[in-house]
Amino acid sequence: MAFINENYLKLQAGYLFPEISRRVKAFTDANPEVAARIIRCGIGDVTEPLPAACISAMHKAVDEMGVRETFRGYGPEQGYDFLRNAIADNDFKARGLDIEADEIFVSDGSKCDCGNLLDIFGTGNRIAVTDPVYPVYVDTNVMLGNTGNANDKGQFDGLTYLPCTAENGFVPELPSGPVDLIYLCYPNNPTGAVATREQLQNWVNFALSCNAVIVFDAAYEAYISTPGIPHSIFEIPGARECALELRSFSKNGGFTGLRCGYAVIPKTLMGRKRNGEKHPFHALWLRNHTTKFNGVAYPVQRAAEALYSPEGKQQVMQLVNFYKENAHLLQQALSSVGLDVYGYTDSSYLWVRGPKGATSWALFDRLLQHANIVTTPGSGFGAAGEGYFRLSAFNSRSNVEEACRRLIDPELFKG
Repeated sequence: MAFINENYLKLQAGYLFPEISRRVKAFTDANPEVAARIIRCGIGDVTEPLPAACISAMHKAVDEMGVRETFRGYGPEQGYDFLRNAIADNDFKARGLDIEADEIFVSDGSKCDCGNLLDIFGTGNRIAVTDPVYPVYVDTNVMLGNTGNANDKGQFDGLTYLPCTAENGFVPELPSGPVDLIYLCYPNNPTGAVATREQLQNWVNFALSCNAVIVFDAAYEAYISTPGIPHSIFEIPGARECALELRSFSKNGGFTGLRCGYAVIPKTLMGRKRNGEKHPFHALWLRNHTTKFNGVAYPVQRAAEALYSPEGKQQVMQLVNFYKENAHLLQQALSSVGLDVYGYTDSSYLWVRGPKGATSWALFDRLLQHANIVTTPGSGFGAAGEGYFRLSAFNSRSNVEEACRRLIDPELFKG
């Protein structure tokens, strides 16, 4: 009989979003008459059609696949040069950042990269995560045996938790001691907060001081509109020596169904062997990527490339502004009933503090049962999220407007 990986058994509550789906299904099964009224503002899935530039590019690419002379078989695992060059030129060099195309690895999404990246890190690393936190950062470390068991608050032994609160603007203080691997996500999921240049410089300086690596998740950078807020960790001096970055086309180009993102691993980012010798992470990730992955489909990569065309950039901006207007409408509704709302300015997410004494799952059930709105309970992102809920602005305008009408019910948040 084959042995199982018992680390999975530490994840007793299951992944957050399947648990939400289970609760919604149980409610609609018991109340089938309200199923059609459900408005889903929980998971961050987009609703609007792909940009026209992407559709055109995919049609052309599919036609190429139907002709022997232009047919493509296996592509380069790291991504086609046309896309890697477009990424390097537009996302980095246009901002004056020294990122080369061969430091970019195209993938089927930053969520997969986030988990797979742990393959190139050794055992025994001291790992720091924010609290609240995107669950994938924690769960993938649990699965690999990098943690102990969870306590009553759901926090795992062996992780360094960095509290993010309204008082610190949801940007945590530096750890009190050295760590080896630091997960940062800005604009933040779930709180929607952003980090200033000074705050990120503090983190880079800290990482350099203890030879740590920052995993910087910039999946929502397209939503930044506040002047001076960095879009990339590589805008910070010293970051090439201590950070890698994850990006996604899901939330700017609507690629949640197409699946495409990328990781940036600078050649100057070094780790250490047990004997103390330095070794580049770039070489390790290249070996991992070319061993475990056969590349993103050619038509999808052509669609991603089209996002960088003049018309593609304009269409991306229209999509981003559409969802940001949704966030603004939701913020107005929630603020009108006296709730504290955070994060909507540079993000597609709203982080909402519920009435005093209400738990996150109680708020989830109340909003589901009385307003038929699906949210994400803040405690599902960590102990510091207790008493909050996250609302996603990724939805149709008609659904958002209807959600706003339901949210302003004066009885909804009483008691």
